[in-house]
Amino acid sequence: MPNITRRQFLAVAAAIGAELAWSRQAPAASKVTWHERRDLYAEGVASAEPDSDSVILWTRRPFANAERGRLTVEVAEDAAFTRVLSQRAVTVLAESDWTCRVLAAGLAPATEYWYRFTDDEGNGSRIGRTLTAPRERDGRPVRFAFVSCQSVNEGAQNAYRRMIHEDEKAPRSAQLGFVLHLGDFIYEVVEYPDEIKTRYDRTIYDIGRIPDSRKVLDFHVPTTLEGYRHVYRAYLRDPDIQDARARFPFVCMWDNHEFSWLGWQGHIRYPGEAEPAQALKVAANQAWFEYIPARIKKASGPGLDRFDAPKVVNAPIETYDENGLGVEPNNLKAIESLIAYRAYRYGRHVELVITDRFSFRMRDPTDRPEASTLGSADFLGMFPEEAMRIIDGGRAYADGKPPQNLSDGIVSIPNFRKDEAPVTILGKTQKAWFKKTLAHSRATWKIWAATGGTLDWRADPQNLPEGLGKPWPVSGYAGFGGDDFGTAYHERAELYDFVRDQRITGFAVVSGDRHSFWAGYAAKALPPRDFEPVGIAFVTGSISAPGMVEAQEHKLRKDHPLRPLFLAEAPGQQRTQATVNLTLHRGVRSALEYAKSGDLAAAKALTNPDLSPHLEFIDMGGHGYSVVSASAEAMQTEFVCIPRPIRRSTSPDGGELRYRVVHTANLWKSGEKPRLEQKVLEGDAELST
Repeated sequence: MPNITRRQFLAVAAAIGAELAWSRQAPAASKVTWHERRDLYAEGVASAEPDSDSVILWTRRPFANAERGRLTVEVAEDAAFTRVLSQRAVTVLAESDWTCRVLAAGLAPATEYWYRFTDDEGNGSRIGRTLTAPRERDGRPVRFAFVSCQSVNEGAQNAYRRMIHEDEKAPRSAQLGFVLHLGDFIYEVVEYPDEIKTRYDRTIYDIGRIPDSRKVLDFHVPTTLEGYRHVYRAYLRDPDIQDARARFPFVCMWDNHEFSWLGWQGHIRYPGEAEPAQALKVAANQAWFEYIPARIKKASGPGLDRFDAPKVVNAPIETYDENGLGVEPNNLKAIESLIAYRAYRYGRHVELVITDRFSFRMRDPTDRPEASTLGSADFLGMFPEEAMRIIDGGRAYADGKPPQNLSDGIVSIPNFRKDEAPVTILGKTQKAWFKKTLAHSRATWKIWAATGGTLDWRADPQNLPEGLGKPWPVSGYAGFGGDDFGTAYHERAELYDFVRDQRITGFAVVSGDRHSFWAGYAAKALPPRDFEPVGIAFVTGSISAPGMVEAQEHKLRKDHPLRPLFLAEAPGQQRTQATVNLTLHRGVRSALEYAKSGDLAAAKALTNPDLSPHLEFIDMGGHGYSVVSASAEAMQTEFVCIPRPIRRSTSPDGGELRYRVVHTANLWKSGEKPRLEQKVLEGDAELST
């Protein structure tokens, strides 16, 4: 074990807002009277971000008619607690919603431990299991899952049940080291079943009423800290989320729904104009800090048991710097109240570079009023790719020669972006940190944990046959709008050029948010521009939140001329097929052929090779999780896809599988192009491979 002192660990614990539990050298039988009372610890237990010496432990235990309470935390080498290494009294406070964070330190690397919490009357939490990380020089293979987008309000978390079942069956060497959660741990947009009983295929499940909520369309959203806390408590009472947190250490990053659906920085936006919401951003950060244990530093100081929220007001945000960051003081204080981007090293082979997609980003320019006349509903979300590049690039487009006007082929408007900086999602400071971290990493695999996808999604409607709806108004490709790196062309190119120029090998991206499975290559551009992959990239399907295919099944009318590009009742098929997978991967001609004949071989023969050379796999209707296995020689990414999670499975394994597909990349040398090999291990991936 590295020679690190208790005083040094105490400083680390203070920095992340945790108590410290230091292990003793000789294990001994527990002397604590403990009887399990899960009803008193209704949100369960959790562990987070293990390193080789320590791990964060968490629980919530309310006390009636009090402002504080006391718990004892124990860490043991066995589930029976006959070999207890650490025992510590910790305080829980009403002002922190009775949540507790403990840094269990002085542990052995790559070791399994058990932990529990007990009050002074012997009322105990459930027992949790956790793992420490291997040392930085440890060359054993690393195995972790990555997940995103779970909706307790609209779905069942069967993917976690499947993950737990498979991990319990696996030999210790093949078990997961941790679960990387890439955001949308909660959905702050909540439906009430007495107002709306179903959406798409989903039954609306009751998760209670948000106190002081605001009604937005069919949803209710928090307006206070108590509102966010209510949603977290409701999610953590889901049995499968709770069981997963009790079995695996989690490494978490927020995305948009932990704050606000269409929010960014300290703004919220619902139908209508954006509003300043600095106080709400602080409230969202505080609730995340209280319920999601993580090694992140809060700006308000090193308090051990409380967030100490900065005082902010919702002041107009009217002045922005060159990178679109609102410089209004309350906005900056709100953003900086909790800085979550960070690196996470796990053994010799993996370093995660975890980024924040919404706290520092420029406003999405396609969301601005100046762009409101662009885009036709006739094309179902397809928008000319070159126009998207002009909007994204601002004054940097075409080597600093942007056009005076901007057109979607139907409407022409003045180019409102021609004198502005290119879009940034990371912002200046985070981007500089990202580059520095990548350049200095010595891990075999440098894995960008990007909460939103980085792979382009585009189509070739220029190849539509005459007479199929309105003609595509331009000669080039179409992109699909989005607020992730799939359309942040300029900034993504800057980052990928950096990877190339620094001769970085083993660069990979794992992401979520798209509610779909994607596998392919990290490349800054597609044909007719040069296609130059610098790494590999993956998107995991949602745990349970609905995706594009399910939405289109309910919203896209059957007589729409472009419906076959998205959905088809193909000959010989028992159910509707997601032809959008062919549209995005192989082109419109391929999708139309399959919709007409049901002949997949004939459809593949019509593939447009220039459309998506960056894609090896896409399933726009996929739910489940993904597993990375990284070694000195290769990185494997396995997609574990389950049926649409409409209701909770009662079987221990979480129910049936749709498919299991593994993608393998051998480590490439500098200057070489990465290559993915794909193998279907179980089930039928249908139109995705």
